[in-house]
Amino acid sequence: MVFECQKSPYKREFTSTVVSCEPSQIERLVQGKKEKIPAFEVILEDTIFFPEGGGQPDDRGFLNGIPVLQVKRKGQDAVHFLPECLDVRAQAIGVIDWERRWDHMQQHSGQHLITAIVDSLFGYKTTSWWLGEFVSHIELDTASVNDVQLQSIENKVNEKIREATTVEVEEYEGDAIPQQVRSRGLPDDHVGRVRVVTITGVDSNMCCGTHVSNLSHLQFIKLLHTEKGKKNKTNLFFICGNRVQAFMNRSLERERQLTKIFKNGPEDHVDLATKLQASVKLSQKTLQALMKELAVVQAEKIKAEKPKFAVVHRKDGDADFAIALIAELASEDVTLLITVGEDNNGQMTLVGQEEVISTLGPKICSCLAGKGAGKGKRFQAKVTQLGPSARQQAETILRESFQ
Repeated sequence: MVFECQKSPYKREFTSTVVSCEPSQIERLVQGKKEKIPAFEVILEDTIFFPEGGGQPDDRGFLNGIPVLQVKRKGQDAVHFLPECLDVRAQAIGVIDWERRWDHMQQHSGQHLITAIVDSLFGYKTTSWWLGEFVSHIELDTASVNDVQLQSIENKVNEKIREATTVEVEEYEGDAIPQQVRSRGLPDDHVGRVRVVTITGVDSNMCCGTHVSNLSHLQFIKLLHTEKGKKNKTNLFFICGNRVQAFMNRSLERERQLTKIFKNGPEDHVDLATKLQASVKLSQKTLQALMKELAVVQAEKIKAEKPKFAVVHRKDGDADFAIALIAELASEDVTLLITVGEDNNGQMTLVGQEEVISTLGPKICSCLAGKGAGKGKRFQAKVTQLGPSARQQAETILRESFQ
């Protein structure tokens, strides 16, 4: 079935009759975890809500003022998931989230255009694509796309946009589809006529999605970058239409903030950032050297005192400090507890005889609210409690074990 959303993608409101409403569940993210929540499956005689398909996400909006949580296609039906039930045979007024729909139309039509131009210029086929929340990407059947090729693609697609090339949608019976139509196949449960989206003079492609009627509605396409994909393929990332404007606004805001920080114009930002990065690396190298010197000094003090156990804490320390200290005391018969980092985010290392480590390691780790493991003569863990009280408890555990 071809839905009203596909026949009239620019329509924002539509009234239809409720055919059925059944209790169901829907999977949603609740505090970062997937949970199933109660919902109702509502089927209408027709709908302006696009069910996900062809790489395009589903629409959102309201039916009789009730939020539409999700829309999925099941055979010939579009199933709307609502938190409340609608009466069967009642009239339902659907209002879509137009901003979401318009964005999806721009990105989807943009994908068709990019796919066609890449194929015509370089013969690289599109094997899949993903319409992301902020950025979309096309998977191309090629190992790489160079910068010169990217610029050629971007120039050509935007040339077609400036020409205000028309986009037309036609429906065909399965055996009447023209041979030149591009396709990656139909869903197994597809029934009825097939929609073909044609960018005049550029491309014809079987597609169930919603599209702009003219490429001028895309405004502009920006190719962002490429990444190596799976199985020797390349992912090409892009944005279209309103996303380009949003991208520019974010970029300009970052530029203003960097201008305030660097107290120089945008043309100097890269040079200043490079110098700052070099300075930070030098400072880190100097700090590492000082930490190693401190470790040597601390080790000499412990050697002179010859204790059965020693506890060393440095808030400004790191793993390199711990490693250096352990190395300096490798020949000493001493159980050593080293903690480094902030009160709520640090590390612990316990070094000593194997039987001591296997017994005390888990106890001290628990005391410092950490997660870690021991092997042989060493126990290491990331800890979340390194305040004075927690460290004092850890030292007490050590002291009591050597009494």
